Amino acid sequence: MRHVQTQQTQSRHNRLSRLISRVMAVVCILLTVMVLCLLIIITADIARSGIRGLTPAFFLHTPDEIPPGILNGITGTAILLLLSSAVGIPVGMLGGIYLSEYDQGARLASPLRFVCDLLAGVPSIVVGVLGYQLLVIPFGHDNGWAGALALAFIMVPIIARTTEEMLRLVPQSYREASIALGATKAGTILKVVIPSAAGSVATGVMLAIARVAGETAPLIFTAGLVSRMETNPSNTFPSITAQVWDFRNSPDPAVRSLAWAGILVLIALIFVLNLGIRFATRARK
Repeated sequence: MRHVQTQQTQSRHNRLSRLISRVMAVVCILLTVMVLCLLIIITADIARSGIRGLTPAFFLHTPDEIPPGILNGITGTAILLLLSSAVGIPVGMLGGIYLSEYDQGARLASPLRFVCDLLAGVPSIVVGVLGYQLLVIPFGHDNGWAGALALAFIMVPIIARTTEEMLRLVPQSYREASIALGATKAGTILKVVIPSAAGSVATGVMLAIARVAGETAPLIFTAGLVSRMETNPSNTFPSITAQVWDFRNSPDPAVRSLAWAGILVLIALIFVLNLGIRFATRARK
């Protein structure tokens, strides 16, 4: 009798578990569809408002030319992203590798992890003010180096924490097998662990680049705003986000409408970078 009751209880429990699983699956699908619809609506609205401004002159002219364009902002943003990535990606990845692979018995691991979490939540305008105090005032004027380092400062904690989490997903057996074959710890990390998580780490890097590519406040405080073409980071430096902000504040309605075109260009830039990283990591596999 007890055996029959146990089987009935187990059967009811299994049916309840399957029901909960199906309900959760439906809820997840509905939420995913809602988010995708929201993103499509926002992107469509931006495209509708900005597509008319995407003329050849918009890409070939600077804001001080007639008709105004955003060539200086595109060039400046590309240079700023390269400079900030050259600093932020290596430092962030090294921090993530340290937290993932060398944290056992390390006294710096917990404070470093806490600082990364703290810095990842700091408002970007605070980073801009910090960059202004440390890098703009000593120079005596706004400059591209200050802007690039401010963006790198934002990138580092994001990349570090993402890299740590992705490397921890690599099975421990991979490390043990590599060390058993005579590889050093550093060789195991470089040749086994990192390649195994390359795609996931690249996704984290892209999240960091996408985050800083859309930042405006740090660049206004550090790189400044200039309407001419500028490629020397030692001078006041242009960017798409700062230029979009300037377009939006223009008293001319025709110039204000160009802000939407600038946002559309920024979205396209991030999309192309994302695709490039995806194809590069897939080719390595």
